Formats: sequence, C-alpha cells, structure tokens
Amino acid sequence: MIFIYEENAGKERFTIKGELHKYLVKVRRHKEGDTLGFRRKEAPEMLYLYKVVSVDPRSLEVAYLGEEINEVKAKKELHIGWCVIDSKSVEKVLPSLNEIGVEKITFIYCNRSQKNFKADFKRYERIIEASNQQCGRSDFMEFATAKNLQEFLSENPDTKVFDFCDNVLEDDADISTVLIGCEGGFSPEEREFLSGYDVFRLDTPLVLRSESAALAVASKILL
Repeated sequence: MIFIYEENAGKERFTIKGELHKYLVKVRRHKEGDTLGFRRKEAPEMLYLYKVVSVDPRSLEVAYLGEEINEVKAKKELHIGWCVIDSKSVEKVLPSLNEIGVEKITFIYCNRSQKNFKADFKRYERIIEASNQQCGRSDFMEFATAKNLQEFLSENPDTKVFDFCDNVLEDDADISTVLIGCEGGFSPEEREFLSGYDVFRLDTPLVLRSESAALAVASKILL
C-alpha cells in the first residue's frame, strides 16, 4: 500500500488492530521506526505521516509526524461513457482503469445492453478505495448513469466515439470524453444517430471485448 484510508488520521496517536495490523506486520513487515502514510476519505488530498512507535502481536501504534497537501492524479482527464455490460466484467478492469487515471465513468443503457445488468456503485467505490491505496491515487473516480445515448451526448457534446471506421486514434489525440459500446456494438439506429460525431478505432485488426476496449482506449489517451 502507498497509503491507508484511516478515519483517525490527524490525531496525535492511534492504534491499528485486526486485519490491517496483520497486513502491515506480517505481509509488509513494518516495524518500529517505519513511516506510514494515511488519508481521510473526507479530505483525500491531505496526506498524514505517522511513525510506528510500537508493534505487538495484536496491535500497532503510530504517532503523528506531520501532514501535507499531496494530490496524486492523472495529468489528463478522461470521462468514459460506457454502454452497460455485465458488472462482473466491469469489476475485473475497474482497478486498472483507476490506476490509468480515468476520472469518471457514466454507464449508459444502449439498445444492446442487457437491462437486468445494474451498476453496483457501492461495490465499485470499495474497489476504487482499495485500488487508490495500492496505486497512490488521491482522488476518487466518479460514477453516473444515463438512460440512453441521447441523454449522455446531450450532456457531453464533445464526445468521441470508439467504433469500426478508417480513422485510427493518434498518439497525441486530445480527447476528454469517449463513448464505448457494449458487447455486440452499437445498433444500426444508434450508428445512424452517432453519424454526426467523430469516430475512431485503434490500430489493430482484432475485435476487442467492451472491457478490453475501455482499457486500451484509456491507456492510449492517458498514458
């Protein structure tokens, strides 16, 4: 872990017990004198530094060293409009999308989305918390929903569309919002509706799954 979310961060001293204690002592091998970083979810831009002052079999005590504003996030901002797919597929790639630096994901009910798939934002937020602690990102990815493409595009008129076409995404492309379809792609009616938007593809002859496309496009734009 790069840092740990802890509600006691900011206090002069506090004690860590339970699973976190086991992880820090048995997995990370922390000992007396080591420095640990903590953040509070309510003010994630602030990094609190603590010194480990005692370690015993059931607990670990830390003492306050100082604090600083320490924001860690991607250099660019990317909002993904993602036609709804199975939540299990989203969960598999969500930590990677977070590490890459995706700012926001809006899940859109497109014509070929299965309506029984519902985005579990509470679960997604827990995944993001764990990912942030591992990669060091200080801000939280945002989540939203849109009932259809028309609603999403009316709110995000500068959206670029990932789909089959001749236009290959350039390395220096300046894209802040991208639309990615679900399994099976966009319906003929949706393609007709999207005909007035800029469309691009990646330089590959292979057909990507929706979650693979989200990862590949985000990596190309942000890294």
